[in-house]
Formats: sequence, structure tokens, C-alpha cells
Amino acid sequence: MPTKYRKKPVVIDAIHYEGTQESRREVVHFMGVESLSFSDTQGIFIPTLEGTMTAAPGDWIIRGVRGEYYPCKPDIFAATYDPA
Repeated sequence: MPTKYRKKPVVIDAIHYEGTQESRREVVHFMGVESLSFSDTQGIFIPTLEGTMTAAPGDWIIRGVRGEYYPCKPDIFAATYDPA
């Protein structure tokens, strides 16, 4: 029989990717890397623990509790996170 569990509250760091050149620079700085691959039509490519994922303009880039990075769609971000 399944048991219900509540997700532990975790404070994360995140940055909003807007698709501009300045926004790309901010994401690179946030992630502490020298550069990231990007495509004007697809977005910015984020290396994650599960492989490379694409962040489209409007997505959030999240630093997880272990220092990992991953993109998050705006509707999921809004439903999951509140400002700390």
C-alpha cells in the first residue's frame, strides 16, 4: 500500500533565462563556467546529471542541492518555488 510523503523544503538558487546575449552571459556566470553552447532557435544547452538539456527563453536555470544545474519550465517553477 502506498504511503504519502511531503517533499522537504529546500532553498535553491535560480536565474531566469531570457534568451538575450546578456542573459546567456548571466547564466554562464551563474553556473561558473567559461561558456555554454546555445542556438538562436532552440535555446541554451545545460549540462545536467542526466545529460544535456535545453533551456528555452523564459525557462529558469536551477542550481540543485548538490551543485548540479538543470532547466525548469516557468509554469513548473511557479508551482514549485516561492521567493525565499
